[in-house]
Amino acid sequence: MLTVIAFIVALGVLIAVHEWGHYRVAVACGVKVLRFSIGFGKTLYRWQPKRQRPGQETEFVIGAFPLGGYVKMLDEREAPVDPQERHRAFNTQPLRSRVAIVAAGPLANLLLAVVLYATVNWIGVDEPVARLARPVAASLAEQAGLQGGEQVLRAGFDGELEAVQSFEDLRWRITRGALEQRDLTLEVDKDGRGRVQTLVLPLGAVEAKDADAQMFRRIGILMPLTRPEIGEVMAGGAAQRAGLQRGDLVLSVGATAIIDGQQLREIIRGSIDGDQPRAQTWRIERAGQVVELEVAPELRSEGAAKVGRIGAYVGAPPEMVTVRQGPLDGLWLGVVRTWEVSALTVRMMGKMLIGEASLKNLSGPLTIADYAGKSASLGLTQYLTFLALISVSLGVLNLMPLPVLDGGHLMYYLWEGLTGKSVSDAWMERLQRGGVALLLVMMSIALFNDVTRLFG
Repeated sequence: MLTVIAFIVALGVLIAVHEWGHYRVAVACGVKVLRFSIGFGKTLYRWQPKRQRPGQETEFVIGAFPLGGYVKMLDEREAPVDPQERHRAFNTQPLRSRVAIVAAGPLANLLLAVVLYATVNWIGVDEPVARLARPVAASLAEQAGLQGGEQVLRAGFDGELEAVQSFEDLRWRITRGALEQRDLTLEVDKDGRGRVQTLVLPLGAVEAKDADAQMFRRIGILMPLTRPEIGEVMAGGAAQRAGLQRGDLVLSVGATAIIDGQQLREIIRGSIDGDQPRAQTWRIERAGQVVELEVAPELRSEGAAKVGRIGAYVGAPPEMVTVRQGPLDGLWLGVVRTWEVSALTVRMMGKMLIGEASLKNLSGPLTIADYAGKSASLGLTQYLTFLALISVSLGVLNLMPLPVLDGGHLMYYLWEGLTGKSVSDAWMERLQRGGVALLLVMMSIALFNDVTRLFG
């Protein structure tokens, strides 16, 4: 139920803001708006405000099908217009007014994202400290010289370093670097004693098509540093059979000293010989006493690979920090994050078109609904961050030059501005058909990806 409610609220807010952008600029330009609708299909509720601008008798409607909305304006191309109101029809407006009205929807979504990101910055959110676990063996992080235990102080591209506020902040920069194939410079404190070292994470060599778990495994930075402590133990699992208990602190596995939870998880994953689990001696600290146990993981399939599992939560919660910004800093960082996400979205769309990025990155309503429910269950700030991300995606998507989208209409107006002539009705019809076909293909791929992610 939470997933459904969170999904409906998200769609309602994002669509309402998008259409409100069209509506407000149309009214400001003197265009008569006949209907403002959120949703399609059967009308669930309608009203007409008593106080509207002179000449505006806009009907506001909520439809039964929430996947969309529209603003219907007076337009000679859609129905006959009274000569006395012709000056208020959309099609009779100067080019600059039509451009402003069409662009206002996507820009409203981008403005909403700025406000949402800024609100999260002002509220503050608890995030893990950017102290690194031991990197994955033979990964880019290990090759760069990271050993685990370092705290990342600053990071950046092309020598421009900025303070890293949390592990999530660092993870975002790593994602950007990998997808844009840009090396990331890290300034780290090796041991908490002020020994600062500068390293370069060669993300330009990743050649990532998907921002997935496998990409982060190749990079080698998966999780923040955590104590190698055993958490909840599943009944009947390998951990329980070996005698492991909640709160056990793992000191070593075989001849390998354990310093963090991520390192321990990697050792457990690799504790197999062919198709058989490999038993090893674990030294643990329990209630001040050192105990040795023989632990044999269970074999599990992870795609085509075989990995070890012990049936227990491994690793204590990481050290946390509250990230909060002041009024101006929070707003500016909201602008910066909106720009970064927008730019990354455009680059990813371009890479998908030329085959440099996987079409698996396309997501549809099922994935959005799933993420909406998960983010809402985690708290207000996570849900607002989710809304901001989807708002950016909606704004950027609508600016794409597809004839059925706002960007397609802007493309027509660009042609009109360059040639002095509007696109002919015949060409408009051909482009509309092509745009609908391409949009249906994209929606089909997104839905297929949704089903694969959720049920595959």
